[in-house]
Amino acid sequence: MLFIKDLSKQFGALKAVDDISLEVKDGEIFCIIGPNGAGKTTIIKTTVGLLAPDKGTITVGGKDVVLFPQATKSIIGYIPDDPSVWPGMTGEEFLHFVGTLFGVPEQERMDRVKKLLSIFELEGIEKNYFETYSRGNKQKFSILAALLHKPKLLLVDEPIVGLDPLSVRRVKDIFARLAKEEGVSIFIATHTLSFAQEIADQVGVMDHGRMIARGTVDELRAKAKLHNEATLEDIYLALTGNSFPSA
Repeated sequence: MLFIKDLSKQFGALKAVDDISLEVKDGEIFCIIGPNGAGKTTIIKTTVGLLAPDKGTITVGGKDVVLFPQATKSIIGYIPDDPSVWPGMTGEEFLHFVGTLFGVPEQERMDRVKKLLSIFELEGIEKNYFETYSRGNKQKFSILAALLHKPKLLLVDEPIVGLDPLSVRRVKDIFARLAKEEGVSIFIATHTLSFAQEIADQVGVMDHGRMIARGTVDELRAKAKLHNEATLEDIYLALTGNSFPSA
């Protein structure tokens, strides 16, 4: 579903993404982890079309995102790291607005909005304006908006920031169901390593714009030469050569 080959992106003297190649198969959850500035968000923004690649190609559903922007965006759902909502719009208006942009028919849109609101038990606040919402509720509506048109590829940048533990559990369940039952490909950038360890089929470790390791958690453990109980945090620290200072 997603194929990235030799992708590079530079901002002035900073090479944010340096010759990255990866693939996300149908129904696969791929998480990328790495420190701030590693290039994770740049990959997502380039894939969704918010940034243009300096080098390399990105294809979604077999089509180049630069050559066929409308066709590729029509099958992508995007959850940014900061909810993109308007203070003077209600949650319900926002969902219908996004659904209209993606060409979801009115009756289907109404049915989908009602069903989606129940996921996070948002019934009762959907007619309130975003300026009254908590950060977590804004994030919930951002997640629902990305799912409204039933995307084939979901691009997610820090999905659980601001969410309470029950909502985090529901996000995990939603992503797992979409991947396993509906064949949706999900590409996630996150600093929450426990989340990535629990949900990912494949994990990519980035550092300074490069992919330094990629594989299942078990494969990464072997690469890092760690024991079977090692967490993804242990693996990440070993592969990036970092450690916590002693007290």
